[in-house]
Amino acid sequence: MPELRFDDRVAVITGGGRGLGRAHALLLASRGCRIVVNDPGVSMAGDTTDEGPAEALAAEIRALGGEAVASTDSVATPEGGKAIIGAALDTWGRIDILIHSAGNVRRGSLSTLAYEDFSAVLDVHLRGAYHVVREAFPHMMARQFGRIVLTSSINGLYGKADNVTYSLCKAGFMGLSNTAAIEGQHANVKSNLIVPAAVTRMSEGIDTSKFPPMEPEQVAPMVAYLCHADCAATGEMYVAMGGRLGRAWIAENAGLYRADWTLEDVAAQIDAIRSGGETLAFPPVPDGQLEHLLHGFGMIRAGSPA
Repeated sequence: MPELRFDDRVAVITGGGRGLGRAHALLLASRGCRIVVNDPGVSMAGDTTDEGPAEALAAEIRALGGEAVASTDSVATPEGGKAIIGAALDTWGRIDILIHSAGNVRRGSLSTLAYEDFSAVLDVHLRGAYHVVREAFPHMMARQFGRIVLTSSINGLYGKADNVTYSLCKAGFMGLSNTAAIEGQHANVKSNLIVPAAVTRMSEGIDTSKFPPMEPEQVAPMVAYLCHADCAATGEMYVAMGGRLGRAWIAENAGLYRADWTLEDVAAQIDAIRSGGETLAFPPVPDGQLEHLLHGFGMIRAGSPA
């Protein structure tokens, strides 16, 4: 097939100076995309350092013949989100692609995590995603084109001990991405989640010695596809790790219907409630929540599984 290009497109990549964000930036830039590399150069805990990864990567892209500018604003505030998207608008007058890859981590259990640590992670991941999506979305809608990719995690899908805020935030991305997909569906604005696994700075403290090769560059092609004009997917989640690509989704079973349930009825029928009937999956777009309701209405009216 012909090479997929991003000529004249403008992408903002938060957390773009290192790790996954860097891999995404280099791939998109190599295909003609103009890049805003956003990275304040902080530690994984979110503390200030003297590093300058955004400036370094932007310079590297320019040296390779591409177009890039650096942004060192933080996603953690509304003002930062506005400035990050503003860097694209001020430089090139448009924003076509938004990849939210910024992240920090402060580990702790539900019993011990300090509220300060909870807030620090929440601000960068979940509030940070909202701050940049909220600023980019109206411009994408006005231009009738946009691609949004939010970086979720297997921790968001399945949870993880001693990483409660990170897991909470990554799960919360589902609601934000699906809402953007629903609201953007008639304006060619698409939003999806990437659920990556790669050995990066985020892996510090984890024994990765027995892991197979899991490089950020193995995730970037899936993300780039979700950013391309040819991508038809929206409101979906894609897994990428070490060369494995796949799709994840939320499912439910049909369960049982009775007009009146007692506590004892629930106890007696719990196995069928948990796993009975067909498996159901309602895509968010065009209107999964309505499909969910209508399916339930059908069971109620029929008095038996639809």
